This record gives sequence, C-alpha cells and structure tokens, in this order.
Amino acid sequence: MDGGVDRTGKPSAAQRKWLERGLTQPGGKLPLFDSDGRKVNPAVIKKCIESGWAEPWFANQMKPGWLVCKLTALGRAAITASEHQSAA
Repeated sequence: MDGGVDRTGKPSAAQRKWLERGLTQPGGKLPLFDSDGRKVNPAVIKKCIESGWAEPWFANQMKPGWLVCKLTALGRAAITASEHQSAA
C-alpha cells in the first residue's frame, strides 16, 4: 500500500482500503498488516492520522515502533461519503 495523497480531501485508494478494514473490527481497530501479511505503509497510517480519519489507540508494549490505531467518526464519514459519490 502506498501513502498516496488525494488533494481533494478524500482518502486515496490505499488509505481507503486500510480504513475500510476498521469497519468490521471491534472498536474500529485498524490492522498493522495488509491482507497479504505485509506491514501497512507508515505513510498511509500517518496521512490518515493527520487527516483525522484514524487515531492512535494504545502503545504496543511488545513492539513500541508499531502504531495501533482505530477508525474515527470522521474516517467513517470519509469512507461513506466517497461510497455515495462513486455510486452517483
């Protein structure tokens, strides 16, 4: 997953794919790894946090460099808004 930025304020394809995975997890937990088992690109995570779509959840004591995040209400809205726009 790349960290590509969509200047329109909507999540890029990589950001959206990561954020959508939080929709089905308890508390909106976002994964550390993609569906192929590769670590999610830190640029994707950082941009989602900067945009308010995700937020740090807790510090991982076993792996301090890993940022455990959860989906925010703004992130849910960003996903929902872009779904409605693509359906129109």
